[in-house]
Amino acid sequence: MTYRAPVEDILLSLNYGAGLNEAVTAGHYRAYDAETAAAVIEEAGRFATEVLAPLNRVGDEHGATLKDGNVTTSPGWREAYRNWTEAGWNSLTGDEAFGGQGLPIVLHAACSEIWSAANMAFGLCPLLTAGAIEAIGVHGSDNLKRVYLEKLVSGAWTGTMQLTEPQAGSDVGALRTRAEKQADGSYRLSGTKIFITYGDHDMTENIVHLVLARLPGAPEGSKGISLFVVPKFLVNDDGSLGARNDIYASGLEHKLGIHGSPTCTMTMGDHGGAVGYLLGEENNGMACMFTMMNQARLGVGLEGVGIAERAMQQAIAYARERRQGRAIGKKDGGPDPIIVHPDVKRNLVTMRALTAAARTICYATAVAIDIARESTDENIRTKASARAGLLTPLAKAFSTDIANDVAALGVQVHGGAGFSEETGAAQYIRDARILTIYEGTNGIQANDLVMRKLAADKGAALNDLCAELAAIVARVAASNDPTFGATAARLQDALGSVERASRWLLDKAASAPNEALAGATPYLRLLSLATGGCLLAREALDGRADETLREAATRRASLARFFAEAIVVQSGALEHSIVEGAAALAAADAAFMHDST
Repeated sequence: MTYRAPVEDILLSLNYGAGLNEAVTAGHYRAYDAETAAAVIEEAGRFATEVLAPLNRVGDEHGATLKDGNVTTSPGWREAYRNWTEAGWNSLTGDEAFGGQGLPIVLHAACSEIWSAANMAFGLCPLLTAGAIEAIGVHGSDNLKRVYLEKLVSGAWTGTMQLTEPQAGSDVGALRTRAEKQADGSYRLSGTKIFITYGDHDMTENIVHLVLARLPGAPEGSKGISLFVVPKFLVNDDGSLGARNDIYASGLEHKLGIHGSPTCTMTMGDHGGAVGYLLGEENNGMACMFTMMNQARLGVGLEGVGIAERAMQQAIAYARERRQGRAIGKKDGGPDPIIVHPDVKRNLVTMRALTAAARTICYATAVAIDIARESTDENIRTKASARAGLLTPLAKAFSTDIANDVAALGVQVHGGAGFSEETGAAQYIRDARILTIYEGTNGIQANDLVMRKLAADKGAALNDLCAELAAIVARVAASNDPTFGATAARLQDALGSVERASRWLLDKAASAPNEALAGATPYLRLLSLATGGCLLAREALDGRADETLREAATRRASLARFFAEAIVVQSGALEHSIVEGAAALAAADAAFMHDST
């Protein structure tokens, strides 16, 4: 089944669910042109359908290969990447001073969803490059910016993020890669990094690695880590490429999914050490890396939305074609398409509702990031930054959780055919599985939400969000629109659960942090359901004023109702899980986890 970008759904979510139109009207976007944005999304969809989507299966079946320290990508990928850069897709949000187009993050977010839906393994490469651009742009010296940014922005060179080591996964502070300063101001790095996405490939002439390492005598743990720019090929003063640097792909992972994306073991120091250049200040590498990582986390959330959308589209197409059984009450004629059966309908609408909610949460995160960067009002920038910080764990964790849920439902709709690789439905499960793990596991996202984002300002950012969500619920109730059914009541119940659970967690975060952490994951789900449900309702309310999206907004009211009445109703149970789960976990831990068996 061929992927088609859901342009109408994307525009409805962007403009109304995520509040982009409201932000533009308030003056937070400079020279934003809605017609141009819509045209960009349309064209991104066309490129995805014609160029990237046909290579998705190719990448899955052929994968990347490693020989003599060099990685070769799947057939057709080099040409696709060349077409990608020539069309200007890599430079969408880049600084205009370095050849970028200067478009907002939220527009890039919409395109990122489309790339991920068409071919997630391909889209990982520009995702990491965008992070490298961000880190060098914020923390790099003028010389580093001069040497690297124009090439990265254009896509002529790509970037990587190198944190993980065999003994240092989520605990980055345990890394052992060493860096020693040289007389010329550069550094020599030695060590091994694992699970490095696009650590080597043949799509560009150079790769710019951002590598975390420890200097001699540096403090223990994460406070003693520095970040370095380590190019695959050294760059001469005139910008031409020089000698091969001492950093090589020494292994290639054989993975459950995303076969087209090379995941490398990278070795430095076999020939005297890889030449690197300090990014930011010594022993401040984690702060620099998080500049890159936060954008990557939103990007991973958008990968989740893209995979969910692709799995949903295929499941709907299959359910319309596959004939099995008769509709209830039908007494003659042949078998009907399985889409007539209530359980299949439930699965498909659940897939659509979860995907739509995750999409609008991700786009709302991107809007907050844009406002934090672009608003001329310092107070508004500060509040927007707090909103982006609060929503980022939701965007990453909820969107990738539902990607796994939706992909699994897609296989279920296909039945036995879905378990076979021939239909392609199984690939979405295999590709989606990594999303809850990399760029900070979803458990880490939940911990960050509760212990940092919620506790840092004593709930101020959350209170601001909940006030906006409550205003949406009040508007739904005041509309007296029967299409919404019990949406307002169910969303109000969910916000009540959020308020009570948040108070409990704020208290426990200070007095009993282990109890707060035990409830972190269900809390992230609770807040995501309440937020996603309210934003879907806002799409339905506000989108009706848009003549081009009126029909889509009318349909969205029914979807918002389903999400509220069939999914958000889990909120009460999640509240109990948060408040009572810590004691239950402690009892289970005492009973089972220390048993010798």
